[in-house]
Amino acid sequence: MNFPAELSYTEDHEWIRIEDDGTAVVGITEFAQNELGDIIFIDVNTVGQSLAKGDVFGAVEAVKTVSDLFLPIEGEVLELNPAIEKSPELLNSDPYGDGWIIRLKPASAVEQDGLLTADAYRDLVGA
Repeated sequence: MNFPAELSYTEDHEWIRIEDDGTAVVGITEFAQNELGDIIFIDVNTVGQSLAKGDVFGAVEAVKTVSDLFLPIEGEVLELNPAIEKSPELLNSDPYGDGWIIRLKPASAVEQDGLLTADAYRDLVGA
């Protein structure tokens, strides 16, 4: 399994990447999409809202289950990836690229507390 070193991870199987413009991009890990199976729908109705770290910002629906998505850091949800609205299967085929879920404006300088490195996340999932 692939866990890019430039990303930070959560114990809830989301990843986060801070962009050069200070925004953050959030998605689910390859491990998460593999566990969920074929993803058929993404529901994010929190665009424009400021949420706390750990708040539910949406849900992913797979053939067999629905799973909540948790915000890795505090901030305002700026946008939902328009590509996954049309093609939710991108979360399966490209979870770290075109399958990102939301763009976020962090509330403050990015807090790394509670976020995992790629190696720590790999240990968590036993990969």
